[in-house]
Amino acid sequence: MTNKFYDSGKDRAAKVNALFATIAKRYDLINDLQSMGLHRYWKRHLVQLSQVQPGARALDLCCGTGDVAFALAHQGMEVVGLDFSEPMLAVAREKSQAQGPHSKVSSQAFSVTFLKGDAQQIPFPDASFDIVTISYGLRNLADWEKGLQEMKRVAKPGGRLLVLDFGKPDNALWRTLYFTYLKLFVPLMGRIFCGDSETHSYILESLKRYAAQKGVAAKMEQLQLKQVKIINLMGGIMSINYGEKEK
Repeated sequence: MTNKFYDSGKDRAAKVNALFATIAKRYDLINDLQSMGLHRYWKRHLVQLSQVQPGARALDLCCGTGDVAFALAHQGMEVVGLDFSEPMLAVAREKSQAQGPHSKVSSQAFSVTFLKGDAQQIPFPDASFDIVTISYGLRNLADWEKGLQEMKRVAKPGGRLLVLDFGKPDNALWRTLYFTYLKLFVPLMGRIFCGDSETHSYILESLKRYAAQKGVAAKMEQLQLKQVKIINLMGGIMSINYGEKEK
């Protein structure tokens, strides 16, 4: 049976928006539970790979509740977090206020702005950012390839593009165990904390239809990005795709 939050056609954006409106307030808690806290490590690894330079500009697409945007800002970058879900942005803004507009981390000024917008039609000019990231968002776009094209467009020459998302392990046994976990345990988190198991059975439904790390890498090559590579985490159940815009 098809998940009620998944649609491969014209209703994709509306259904994804409904999904995140449902889970926004429990999003961080469930992330910690279903990944046993490992999502924090994976996001830190993404930030490390971005080769942060203080004072540079970063765009975090599908920023959700702001974890990656905050991590980049804490390194001294000027960061914009963009998401089309107002409930998710509301949580991110609450977290930002709690940290304070003039907080200092590692002697670097904290600068992050959250905006509502579409990752397939990014509201910034060409060559605006040194780093463009997207975590657990490319898989949810109606057209993920267009999303990658937009990431390249707004990146400066030499800018770095990074994609963190659920992956598809090459090892058949490991993939079966992983998909079984996503099928049986993760929806239970949705039922307990959001009152609806389909909020989190959506993950497996969308992943099965997603090109995952190899497909994203192939598209990066097609877009003529340089230094394209796949960083598999935990045997490929998570992955980071990396590419650089030609100088």
